[in-house]
Amino acid sequence: MRVKINGEEHVLENVDPSTPLLWVLRDHLRLVGAKYGCGIAQCGACTVHLGGASVRSCSIPISAAADQEITTIEGLARDGQLHPLQKAWIEHDVAQCGYCQAGQIMSAAALLKRTPKPSDADIDAAMAGNLCRCGTYLRIRKAIHAAANQA
Repeated sequence: MRVKINGEEHVLENVDPSTPLLWVLRDHLRLVGAKYGCGIAQCGACTVHLGGASVRSCSIPISAAADQEITTIEGLARDGQLHPLQKAWIEHDVAQCGYCQAGQIMSAAALLKRTPKPSDADIDAAMAGNLCRCGTYLRIRKAIHAAANQA
């Protein structure tokens, strides 16, 4: 099976087609930015982009992702430059423990792609499915607004 992740083609041998995308990323390709949180697509720690939309990689079989472009947190930066969200996350000191942050950033990137200048309500709605045990939601919102203003 062939997959395209972060612009690079990979041939997956000996991977069961029902294996969740998360485990293919982490165990077979060593892309460990997406985290295992709940395993039932409820927390958002495993969020990646599939065909440009944010999805929970713990619940998508690799067979369903094979013909689509997959982007992980490792592929968000371009040409050696951090994505505006990654810069804003640093500037606003968003991460506390950091476990959920890759998923948070990937969901926020999908939001900014569809809604370049989101309101607080837009951000709250788009990010509602991403849980942060440390409660950095206000800093997340500020960072998203800052990234939107950089564009």
